[in-house]
Amino acid sequence: MRARKVSPEVFYADELVVRVDRDDVTSLVAEADPMLRRRTRLCTHRSADDRLHEMLVVHHREAYVRAHRHLGKAESMHIIKGETDLVLFDDVGKVTEVIGMGEFVSGRPFYYRMSDSIYHSLMIRSEWLVFHEVTSGPLRREESEFAPWAPSDDDALAVQAFLAATAYQLRTLRSRTLR
Repeated sequence: MRARKVSPEVFYADELVVRVDRDDVTSLVAEADPMLRRRTRLCTHRSADDRLHEMLVVHHREAYVRAHRHLGKAESMHIIKGETDLVLFDDVGKVTEVIGMGEFVSGRPFYYRMSDSIYHSLMIRSEWLVFHEVTSGPLRREESEFAPWAPSDDDALAVQAFLAATAYQLRTLRSRTLR
């Protein structure tokens, strides 16, 4: 697959018919591994202005996905490799639901589509998570809203505290549902 690098984490495929194989995923993982945020993204749409955005996304277990929601846009995700928890939050940061996801052979849910503007994040459970994400374009930053209670990537201590608090909420939620 031919791709052009548009930022340290983002590539755009440069083919009329985009094909992705195991070696391409291995290359994306190799690109993500030394990065500070430990993630990469291959955009298979031609530009940020396209009406449909399809991406192959790679995140390491240490990657932080800041809680966010999409305003007026649907999003879908299909797990290709790995396991994650999709965490849904209310407007004040309380976990409302957790959906354990994995690749098809895991027997867990491997796909979701979210049509409403719900704050969500990922808690990655495997060393690497590879997924196919689809949303409508064009890309407009104002159509995605970061949760005001979720810290920015650049505040490592606040991120650690947030992840610990979220993990506690997940354990509490799971223990209540097991009773």
